[in-house]
Amino acid sequence: MTRKGGGGPPEGAQVVVRNRRAHHDFDIEERVEAGLALSGSEVKSLRAGNAALSDAYGLARDGELFLANCRIGEYQPASRAGHAPVRDRKLLLHRSEIEQLSVKVERSGYTLVPLSIYFRGGWAKVELALARGRTHGDRRDAIAEREQRREIERAMSRRRR
Repeated sequence: MTRKGGGGPPEGAQVVVRNRRAHHDFDIEERVEAGLALSGSEVKSLRAGNAALSDAYGLARDGELFLANCRIGEYQPASRAGHAPVRDRKLLLHRSEIEQLSVKVERSGYTLVPLSIYFRGGWAKVELALARGRTHGDRRDAIAEREQRREIERAMSRRRR
């Protein structure tokens, strides 16, 4: 399921964690929803909201995609048969989607950035973005543009009164 432009998790999805820095650090061009291959204690920990996406990224290896550096904290009641908090987790996509994303990442200089992890229909999903990194100047331009839009909105709301 590839989507262009805006978005976010679908309606009715229970969002566990969002990567708030992604929109600041990257120009997002395309969004993809992928399933996550998790162990039982990881699912319980996610349902408890114990996850972080700040340094996570998508990685193509051997014809498969993985979510690297995603931290899903340990689930305390499953201490003996728990899981490693930081490990590569397999992303579940159709073969054609994996090939398309891998080619864009390798040849075109894109990065796969996770935007959010959520539950939809009982299944853990991750929303990935095909993105390009922003430079310091790009970030400044984005901030200036956002502030100009706010000023225009303020002026328009004053005028309507």
